[in-house]
Amino acid sequence: MLNWNLNRQGSQANNSASGSPTVPATTPPADSSPLPNKAKIALALGGGAARGWAHIGVLRALDEAAIEVGMIAGTSIGALVGGCYLAGKLDELEAFARSLTMRRIASLLDLTIGGSGLFGGMRLTKRMQEHLEGLNIEDLSRPFVAVAAEVNTGHEVWIANGSLITALRASYALPGIFEPVRSNNRTLVDGALVNPVPVSVCRSYEEPLVVAVNLNYDLFGRSAVVKHNASLTLQEMQKQEEAPYARLGMTGVMVQAFNIIQDRISRARLAGDPPDISLHPRLSDMGLSEFHRAGEAIERGYEEAKARLPEIRRMQEAFANT
Repeated sequence: MLNWNLNRQGSQANNSASGSPTVPATTPPADSSPLPNKAKIALALGGGAARGWAHIGVLRALDEAAIEVGMIAGTSIGALVGGCYLAGKLDELEAFARSLTMRRIASLLDLTIGGSGLFGGMRLTKRMQEHLEGLNIEDLSRPFVAVAAEVNTGHEVWIANGSLITALRASYALPGIFEPVRSNNRTLVDGALVNPVPVSVCRSYEEPLVVAVNLNYDLFGRSAVVKHNASLTLQEMQKQEEAPYARLGMTGVMVQAFNIIQDRISRARLAGDPPDISLHPRLSDMGLSEFHRAGEAIERGYEEAKARLPEIRRMQEAFANT
């Protein structure tokens, strides 16, 4: 793994979403001020494309309950939401997310011909520049790490310094969909390829209480092993090919393949280095590309975090007294 400094590289180093109107932040209840002897939590925000809007709901619930976040490590959209939160731009990001329709999403994607991805991502970058231009990770109020992967070596790359926009763009550069990010002689892509739920990053910062948000937990059947008989006659194969079935298409196959990869890697990484508490918003019916369903995702993230607040508070008290 490489903990490595990203120097700012102008407009080449940017990408993703932020929005225009501002949604008022949730007003904390009068009795929700931080209590003494409460340990801060470190958040590991996982990848999951459109399902990642649920992270906004999780953060809203934590703020409402006055649970203090000490640091954030994020992968892919987890990095986007976490970075915007620490930059004080969560309201703008939520407004942008809730404003998305299928037509608006299409207008933000700039198709590239002969490139390394279907979309260049510069239209999304311009939206992000409106709110994050010139902001470095070290300017944030608390430690932040965005996880990316280096294409040429397979290294897991931890971006803890330098341009925030560059870090976010690199972390969510899904291979085949968005162009990789070139920075400091490295070619960076989506961090979910190596560390979908970055608990290990929080542990390396010696954070005692780690709360993970896993967006892929309830995708059923991903861990099953199935014995299959492929011995069909030519006639039987022809009949099956003629039978109607739902074709995924090229993009659909890529998305489903990424679902499987992300789920398998998450299971392996979290088994070896589990968080203290893991939040699992119910998102199995939401596709990776359904960014227009932000309202649903945010609400589900909020509900999951609210339901787990008593457990989080108990853990805070336990860690504060050790």
